[in-house]
Amino acid sequence: MKAIKYVVYKEGKYFVSQCLNVDVSIFGKSIQEAIDNLNEALALYFEIA
Repeated sequence: MKAIKYVVYKEGKYFVSQCLNVDVSIFGKSIQEAIDNLNEALALYFEIA
């Protein structure tokens, strides 16, 4: 499995996690929630792709 690179930044009252390998981003109320949501979104993305 390849390493996934991502960044997390605050936008307003939410934290946004954005994958740098593929065009997927998502948000959460905390940093950890944003990262967890990104992992779930990436799992769906690669399942479909």
